[in-house]
Amino acid sequence: MPQSLARVWVHLVFSTRERRMYLQSADLREEMFRMLGYHAKQAACPPARVGGWSDHVHILCGLSRTISIADLVETLKCETSKWVKDRALDLEHFIGRMATEPFR
Repeated sequence: MPQSLARVWVHLVFSTRERRMYLQSADLREEMFRMLGYHAKQAACPPARVGGWSDHVHILCGLSRTISIADLVETLKCETSKWVKDRALDLEHFIGRMATEPFR
C-alpha cells in the first residue's frame, strides 16, 4: 500500500479547580469554547466539538501527527490561562488561586 492514513480522535476534559463554577456566564463559556477551538485548530488538531458547563470543558479534536497529546494539553491550558487573565476580570479569584496554590 503506497500510503497509510489514520485519524486519532482525542477527548480532553478540563475541570476547574475543586470543580468550582467559575464559568457560570453562558457568554463567557461560549467565548472560551471558541477560543479553545481556535487554538486547537492552530495546533493542527481540528476540533469536532468544544463544549462544557460551568465547572468543566470538553474538547473533541483530531490529533495531528506532529504534536503529542501532552503538548496539545499544555498549549490549550496555557492559552486558557492567558485568556482568563486578559478577558475575564470577574474571575480574579480564579486567577489568584491558580497563581498562589501549589499543585496537588
